[in-house]
Amino acid sequence: MKTRNGPRVVSSLILLCGIVLPSSHAGLPAQDIDDDRPSAYRVTEPMLCQGRWQTETQAKEQLARLARTYSTAQQWQQRAAKIRSQILSGLGLDPLPWRTSLNPIIQNQRRYDGYTVDSVAFESLPGFFVYGSLYRPIGGPDRQAGILCPHGHWRGPDGGRFRPDHQNRCATLARMGATVFSYDMVGFGDSQYLGWDHDHPQALKMQTWASIRAVDFLESLGNIDADRIAVTGGSSGGTQSFLLTAIDDRIDVCVPVVMVSAHFFGGCDCESGAPIHLTPDLETNNVEIAATCAPRPLMLVSVGGDWTKNTPEVEFPYIQNVYRLLGKPSRVENVHLPDEGHGYEFKKRQAVYPFLVEHLRLDNSRVWDVQTAEFDESGNTIETVETMRVFGDADPLPEHAVPPGSRLRFDVMPEH
Repeated sequence: MKTRNGPRVVSSLILLCGIVLPSSHAGLPAQDIDDDRPSAYRVTEPMLCQGRWQTETQAKEQLARLARTYSTAQQWQQRAAKIRSQILSGLGLDPLPWRTSLNPIIQNQRRYDGYTVDSVAFESLPGFFVYGSLYRPIGGPDRQAGILCPHGHWRGPDGGRFRPDHQNRCATLARMGATVFSYDMVGFGDSQYLGWDHDHPQALKMQTWASIRAVDFLESLGNIDADRIAVTGGSSGGTQSFLLTAIDDRIDVCVPVVMVSAHFFGGCDCESGAPIHLTPDLETNNVEIAATCAPRPLMLVSVGGDWTKNTPEVEFPYIQNVYRLLGKPSRVENVHLPDEGHGYEFKKRQAVYPFLVEHLRLDNSRVWDVQTAEFDESGNTIETVETMRVFGDADPLPEHAVPPGSRLRFDVMPEH
């Protein structure tokens, strides 16, 4: 894995959520600072933090408390390492499982205006398939940016990666020269069609490992620039985005949409069903997890109509301070759309595209409309669910596929 270290910068004051925090804590080890935790945050065993686990006021107080645990770049990096370790431990991915053969199946290519789409399956673990769509540019560069596009909890027959807004995002990015992989959560899309339920007790672990293996899959294609790999998703796809970025520094750019909140920890076990936020050794939240992206480029897209309504005044200043400590304040951005609701619709995509163009060095000449000053998605083809299926009735699953609902083993040794 890559290692990126920012410069050491000393700050005497931290301005956060309208509170100026004194420098009297500067240099003190984190365990000494943690003694000021309220009793509700002092636990004797790992605890789940789910949904609206704390109030907005408590969230602001928590961020102020967490900010007192560091005041230099070195101290933040030490804290970030603890956060990553706690995520992996809480997920049961420490140590990481063996990377067994992906055995990718890439088939049924469709050709459209400036891009192609393939149906894809690979094995994140032996016999457990991750299903998705692979979007690639026609006539693109020899070395391409790779972008992962996890989806959120949008259900229905055309939900998940089948959603038109999701397809538009992937197709537009491919037309700008990127290879884009869109993949199902457990119990969505092809996974649901083939019998898997999203309420699987291992969902968060399975999905996080699937995201790590999705990076492996992109790298296996042979033409992906290892310094231009990004992830962007909305809602729980945003959770997948910042969790993956926190534990896998092959991700160079992260754009979680309508998800980073100090008071809301995700409403599904696939987001908060493991003790990754609060243990006897460390308290943290999704804002800090997103901040572990630093100093890599990070964009938060927030709206007035969901739990990201406070981002410009609460979450973003906290993360911005981390980037200042690391000497890279220009690499983090927040686009706030106060009149928008929860989703990854047109206005959010229009906000995200320029950020990815800049940091992944994409070519927007095929999709940029000079007259409207917008990214033109009208050249995209919205496929039917039947077209996007990886294994239909005529394409049965391989015989060694594990039965739907099985509990997976993560300790399988690779074949030699």
